Amino acid sequence: MAKSVSGEAVGSSSFFRAARRRAAELLGNPAGLRRLLERATKKSATRRGRLGEARDSLLACLRLLKAYSHGSYREIPWESLVSIAAAVIYFVMPLDMIPDFILSLGLIDDVALLGWLMASLRNDIDRFLEWEQSNDDAPPESRDECPPGR
Repeated sequence: MAKSVSGEAVGSSSFFRAARRRAAELLGNPAGLRRLLERATKKSATRRGRLGEARDSLLACLRLLKAYSHGSYREIPWESLVSIAAAVIYFVMPLDMIPDFILSLGLIDDVALLGWLMASLRNDIDRFLEWEQSNDDAPPESRDECPPGR
């Protein structure tokens, strides 16, 4: 059952809807956004192997949010930004569609959501990655904590 979880199903869940509401509030709160990024960075480091390829997507989202919070990157539609922040909030939520404490299954929904989000927002993410590679305005500390990659 859990292996058939789709990102679209997670994206339409009540858990993700709650994360979207929180994301819209958090994007106006730089200190809160920084705390979220710290939590997500720590969690991604401890779950490195279990996230697989989704870790690169997550790190790109973290770097985008960090650049947004510093004011250096604003070329993204508000709805896309809210969705990315919501995905990061969902990632750090211990109790979501498949609770993280279920060891072998707890990240399946997170990975599915990240994959679906990256596919849905591919143009926005690609524009950010291009900007990041060609622009010195990208916050240097975001590159240290969240190495570039896809």
